[in-house]
Amino acid sequence: MNRELLDVPFLLLSAARALVDGIDAGVRARGFTDLRPAHGYAFARLSGSGATVVQLAEHLDVTKQAASQMVDELVRKGYVERRPHPDDARAKLITLTARGVACTRAAEEAATEVLEPWAARLGPQRLAALRADLTGLATPGRLRPTW
Repeated sequence: MNRELLDVPFLLLSAARALVDGIDAGVRARGFTDLRPAHGYAFARLSGSGATVVQLAEHLDVTKQAASQMVDELVRKGYVERRPHPDDARAKLITLTARGVACTRAAEEAATEVLEPWAARLGPQRLAALRADLTGLATPGRLRPTW
């Protein structure tokens, strides 16, 4: 059994957990104390042009009902709003409010605070190599939480 190879998943997941925990702590420190890390995965999909509940459910790998419940919660808290969909009169487009955008910026600042020490430890060349390697391994598109 190749122990070094089998350590890789644990190390990747451990680093991801440290990143998520650091972002969560940074977001809370910036005053957004009513959110969970799972909301950040939703914000990642909603930032920009928004998404329908169906698209959000697919992104989060949850049922439409679960995504709809999350949207209801985020609407009540003032982070997102439902708008008429520009291309489908039956659908609603879920978009970030100003509060949602502010929270997203807080998460980006917190992520930078977590990642800068990692970058300093690795140095520019090793960081570039790690980024290139992870880019080759990662599946583009979705960021799904581990439920």
